[in-house]
Amino acid sequence: MKLKLFTILVLLSVSGLCQAQRIKDIANVQGVRSNQLIGYGLVVGLPGTGEKTTYTEQTFKTMLKNFGINLPDNSRPKIKNVAVVAVHAEMPAFIKPGQTLDVTVSSLGEAKSLRGGTLLQTFLKGVDGNVYAIAQGSMVVSGFSAEGLDGSKVIQNTPTVGRIPNGGIVERTVITPFSTGDHLTFNLRRADFSTAKRLADAINELLGPGMARPLDAASVQVSAPRDVSQRVSFLATLENIQVEPASESAKVIVNSRTGTIVVGSNVRLLPAAVTHGGLTVTIAEATQVSQPNPLAAGQTVVTANSTIDVAEEDSRMFLFNPGTTLDELVRAVNLVGAAPSDVLAILEALKMAGALHGELIII
Repeated sequence: MKLKLFTILVLLSVSGLCQAQRIKDIANVQGVRSNQLIGYGLVVGLPGTGEKTTYTEQTFKTMLKNFGINLPDNSRPKIKNVAVVAVHAEMPAFIKPGQTLDVTVSSLGEAKSLRGGTLLQTFLKGVDGNVYAIAQGSMVVSGFSAEGLDGSKVIQNTPTVGRIPNGGIVERTVITPFSTGDHLTFNLRRADFSTAKRLADAINELLGPGMARPLDAASVQVSAPRDVSQRVSFLATLENIQVEPASESAKVIVNSRTGTIVVGSNVRLLPAAVTHGGLTVTIAEATQVSQPNPLAAGQTVVTANSTIDVAEEDSRMFLFNPGTTLDELVRAVNLVGAAPSDVLAILEALKMAGALHGELIII
C-alpha cells in the first residue's frame, strides 16, 4: 500500500512588511507572572471506580485521624470509592486572597474513573513550600469508561482527569517587584538586539532621552515612578507604544512528521545545481514445476524463477543563480515534484554544500 505525502511550503515574506506592534504584544514586565501550585488529596464518592492501594489506605487513615477517628493499624478499610489524586492550578499575578482559581485533578493510582467524585479539602503549595490556596469541590470529568465481564473495555477521552471551576480559594498573595524599586524591566518574548534597541528608542521618544536603556538582547530597563498608582498609569501608557520588531534571521524550519516547510524571507542560495530522481528495483519470485515425460526415468523438479524489473523515474536538474530568493527556491522544488522526505534531503544537501544561507531547523 502506498501512502501519498503532501508538502506544505509556507513563505514568510516579512522584509519591508513588518508592522508596528504594541509593547504589550512583544514583551512582558519582569516579575509579573503566574505561579504554579500543586497539592495531594483524596477524591471520594466514586461509584466503585476508586482504588485500594497501600498509600490510598494510609492517606485515608491520616484524614480520619485529623478528625479524631483512629483506626486500628491492622485494619483494611474497603475504599473502592476513594482515589488519591494530584491537584494543580496556576495562580495569576496580582490575584488577591478570597479570589478563586480553576483547579485540575489527576489520578495518581489505579482508579478507573473520577467521574462523580468530590475532592476533599486540599492544600495547594508553591515552590517555596507555603500554602497559597485551598481546593475542594465536585469535579467535571468529560471522559468515561465502561468494562464488560469478558474483559472488553470502552474508554472515551480521559476519565481519570477532571476540573473544578473556581474550586480553589486563594489564601495568600505572591509579592512581586512591580511596586518596588525605581525601574521597570521589559523582557522581549523573542530576544533580538535590534528589537531591544527599537523598543528603548520608542520609549525615549515619548518620555525623553535616557528614560529607557537596553540591557541585552531581551531586556529593556525603564525608569519608573515610585508611587504605585502613578506606576500603573505609567505602565498603561508604555505598553501601548507602537514598536516595529526587527526582521527574523534567515531560517528554514522543517517538520519531518507532517511535511511542513517554513522558509524565512531572508534565506538566500549561492550558485548550485540539484538533481532529483529515483530508481525503483522490483524483484518478483515465482516457482516453476518441471514435470518429466511419463515414460522417462526423470524426477519432478521445482525451480525458482526470478524476475527483476528496474524502473528509473524521470530526473530533473535545476540551477540556482547567485542571490536566489525563497520564491525561486520554492518554485524549483515544486517543479521537481519532490515528496517531503526528498525536499528535506535537498535542503540538507544544500546546507552541507554551503549553498544555503540560513539556519536549517528540523522539528
